[in-house]
Amino acid sequence: MLFVGSLVVALALVHRPLGDYMYRVYSSDKHSRTERFLYRLIGANPSAEQTWATYARSVLAFSAVSVVLLFALQLVQGKLPLHLPDPATPMTPALAWNTAVSFVTNTNWQAYGGESTQGHLVQMAGLAVQNFVSAAVGMAVAVALVRGFARRRTGELGNFWVDLVRGTLRILLPIAVLGALVLVAGGVIQNFHLYDQVVTTFGGAPQPIPGGPVASQEVIKLLGTNGGGFYNANSAHPFENPTAWTNWVESFLILVIAFSLPRTFGRMVGNTKQGTAIAAIMAVIAIASVSLISVSQLQHHGTVPTAAGAATEGVEQRLGVADSAVFADATTLTSTGAVDSVHDSYTSLGGLMTMFNMQLGEVAPGGVGSGLYGMLILAVITVFVAGLMVGRTPEYLGKKITPREIKLAASYFLVTPLVVLIGTAASIALPGPRAAMANTGPHGLSEVLYAFTSAANNNGSAFAGLGADTGWYNTALGLAMLIGRFVPMILVLALAGSLARQGSAPQSVGTLPTHRPQFVGLVVGVTVILVALTFLPALALGPLAEGIH
Repeated sequence: MLFVGSLVVALALVHRPLGDYMYRVYSSDKHSRTERFLYRLIGANPSAEQTWATYARSVLAFSAVSVVLLFALQLVQGKLPLHLPDPATPMTPALAWNTAVSFVTNTNWQAYGGESTQGHLVQMAGLAVQNFVSAAVGMAVAVALVRGFARRRTGELGNFWVDLVRGTLRILLPIAVLGALVLVAGGVIQNFHLYDQVVTTFGGAPQPIPGGPVASQEVIKLLGTNGGGFYNANSAHPFENPTAWTNWVESFLILVIAFSLPRTFGRMVGNTKQGTAIAAIMAVIAIASVSLISVSQLQHHGTVPTAAGAATEGVEQRLGVADSAVFADATTLTSTGAVDSVHDSYTSLGGLMTMFNMQLGEVAPGGVGSGLYGMLILAVITVFVAGLMVGRTPEYLGKKITPREIKLAASYFLVTPLVVLIGTAASIALPGPRAAMANTGPHGLSEVLYAFTSAANNNGSAFAGLGADTGWYNTALGLAMLIGRFVPMILVLALAGSLARQGSAPQSVGTLPTHRPQFVGLVVGVTVILVALTFLPALALGPLAEGIH
């Protein structure tokens, strides 16, 4: 309770100042010398505003170049400084493609062991850099959507290159530097050692201990809701997460920006109550989810759990069951995917909650940027449903939700479930992918369903029983990451452009207030019901069937 309570208090305290600061970052018309140099370097005109189509092309072009560069960097890493002399997992083109797509899409799905596959230079110049810029891309798209709500009769949504650079340099980088210092003080390592031969084992053999620039990558993988890990054990490894209090710090880093962005939204649309309502929706869903997953992991079914007082399998004992459950909930409610325990070993209900969190669209609070624009899409769908109930054209923040807007919002919602369910069905139906399952029956289905849920929602965590380093999964999950990241972004930007071209619809007695508890409850209900109707059959065949077996 102390872990959760103090986390809630800390997030509440930082919500307003950080949200206001991000509002000033994205609203300022002044550029620093460093920013002006970067604009000249990439040939961008910071004074030129972009339509939604130009903004979308910029997002896609930047991301495509990032995939190509990271793909090439991994394939030539053996000729670069600080490379591993004998990597345990060969970097094949299929694995390099999957990894490049994974980090560019803010997913950080890893079908390999980090410390035994990627050299330090690739970890720093490739993976850590994408941890920054992929997070900044998500924030930029969210800000563009908010401008669509805030602006009137214009086709312009800002400048992607300005939003990208400012999000990276003014928000992510300063917090990451401070966070890295805190993690180093807590015992997270930061060096350039490949391996240190230290004490010998009981058998008399030397024990190599892998080192590396861990703290600098750890902080941005969490702050940018990226996921991944320098080590294969991820945040369960003592070099990444040494103590219970660093576990708290890492949980805070996962949530801090995403929970503060609703305040930025409220400031940008000129009504902070609207931002408070969005934050309240996120909080209600998050509290319910944390409660359910904690109860499921603290249940005492079976001889061993009864003796231990909780379901301890797969849990790092220095962190404890309860705090690990909260971390798992935070990492799947956002698009982080970092883990400090083995989700594959959770109880059936606990594993179901980690999947359900992602299937909600990761909106409570979601990834940096992606959580806010996902929640705003759900708010649009909610006011449309409410409008149908009373028989009038729905409005949100003074913008009418016409057939064009609801088609874009509905398409956004349908993309990810289609990718998840089609990918899961194909993998179960084909003998090759089915052979990669370590388990059969409901749990085997859960492993595959979790993988595609994680990839399509750009989360990156996994049920460990699935052997994902195969040609099929590297390709299929890579495509799921790309579709799950960029198709929704294009739809969001198209919606933003459509909203920005509208004027302001005057409020009337029939206008639904969207800043009151009634609206908060409506959005929570619509979110849960839509996801339940979409995924319940698959969940019934997987974790629910396992739970009643």
